[in-house]
Parts: sequence; C-alpha cells; structure tokens
Amino acid sequence: MLVVVVLLVTVVMRLAIVTAVVYLLLPRGPSCPHCGLEMAALRNRFFDHLLPALQRRWCLECGWDGVVRRVRSSPSRSPLPRPTPRPTPR
Repeated sequence: MLVVVVLLVTVVMRLAIVTAVVYLLLPRGPSCPHCGLEMAALRNRFFDHLLPALQRRWCLECGWDGVVRRVRSSPSRSPLPRPTPRPTPR
C-alpha cells in the first residue's frame, strides 16, 4: 500500500510542477507577445468558468491567437492637481 501512495504522490507532484511551469510561461496581459499591440478578447463561457485565471486572445494585427494570463486591472488614477501656493499677506 505504501508503494502505491508514493507512486501516486510522485505523479501528482509531477503534474503540479508541469502545470506551474506552463502557467508561468504563458504571456501576460492583453498585449501581443509578437507585435506588442493590444489584442481582442475571445469570450467562451465554458473556458472562462473552467479556468478564470486564463483568457483567450487574438491579435488583429499579426493574427496571433492563444491563451494569456489575466492581469488584474488596477483602477487608473489621475494625478491629483498640485495645490497652488497662496500668496502670503503682508
């Protein structure tokens, strides 16, 4: 029984390592890995629910299509206006 558990653990660990390496090798974000332009997102209900960390994209410029890692979009902050110095009364 111990031999079966050890073999099962080695198979599971190998799958986990391969999955982690493949995930880290995927391009990140909405820009094309070939030409650098922003790609169009391809929607697929099944794929989006099955793997929410990944997204299918297609580049309109060079035609590359594939899976990319999703990036959390941070809300774009506009810089705060600098306060103008008040004239000191004399």
